[in-house]
Amino acid sequence: MVTDLDLVGIARAAATAAASYIRSTTRPADPSAWTVKGRHDYVSEVDRGAETLIRTMLGQSAPGTHIVGEELGSELMLDGLAWIVDPIDGTTNFLHGYPAYSVSIAAAIDGVLEAGVVVHVPDGRVFHAVRSQGAFCNGEPIHVSTITDPGHALIGTGYPFKDLSGMDQYVAQFRCVAATTAGIRRAGSAALDLCSVACGEFDAFWELSLSAWDVAAGTLLVREAGGAVTDTAGRDIGIQHGPVVAGNAVMHGWLLEVVGRRSTVDR
Repeated sequence: MVTDLDLVGIARAAATAAASYIRSTTRPADPSAWTVKGRHDYVSEVDRGAETLIRTMLGQSAPGTHIVGEELGSELMLDGLAWIVDPIDGTTNFLHGYPAYSVSIAAAIDGVLEAGVVVHVPDGRVFHAVRSQGAFCNGEPIHVSTITDPGHALIGTGYPFKDLSGMDQYVAQFRCVAATTAGIRRAGSAALDLCSVACGEFDAFWELSLSAWDVAAGTLLVREAGGAVTDTAGRDIGIQHGPVVAGNAVMHGWLLEVVGRRSTVDR
C-alpha cells in the first residue's frame, strides 16, 4: 500500500527533476515561440517538456493514477489517488526571466490532500508537506508567522489578469488592505505565494480566482505549517477552483473579514 511518505517522495522526485529540466533549457524570450492559451495566458515548449517528464515519472511510480493539471487534463478527480500538477506555475515570469516560478505537485486520496511539493525553480528551494506530519523547506521545519497586527503585516496577492470582470471588486479589496498593512506584494506564482505564507515571509495571501493546480500543494504546506486556507466565505478548500485566502490564524481571520466585507466593493 502506498503511504503518504511514499507519495511525497514520488512528488519530490518528479518536481525536482522537472525543475532541473527547466533550469537546463534556453528560455524562449521571443514571443513568437510562446503559445497563447487565452487572454494574458501563455505556454511554451518548456512547459510541455516539464509536463511530459512529470507525467512519465508519476506514471512509472504510481501506475493507473489520475493526473490533473492545466496542461495534463483539467478534470478534477475526487476518487482514488490523484496528482494535481502545475509544470510551471508562473509561466509569464519564466518567459520574461523574472525569478519567481515553480513546479507544484500535490497528491490527494479520495479528495483529501495527503502530500505536496513545490520547488522554487530559480533558487532551488524545495518545500514539502505531508498531512499531519508538518511542513518543511530543504528538510527543515517551517511555520507561519506570528505577526498579529495588520499594521506590521506583509500580504501577498494576485490580481485578476485573465478575466477582468472582477477587477473592481479586487481593487476595492486592495485599497482596504493597502491602507491597513505594512505592504502588499504580487510575485506571480500562487504556489510560491503560499510557500511564503507557510514559512512566514508573508503573513497572509489572497487571490480571487485560482485553479486547483495553482494551490493544491501550497494549501497543504500552509495548513501543515500551522496556518489556515479557505475561500472568501471562510470554507476550507480542497481540490477546487476559486478564491483563496491564507495566513496565520489571526491574519487569515482579519484578511477574510476585509476581503469578504460587502462594503469593500463600494469604497
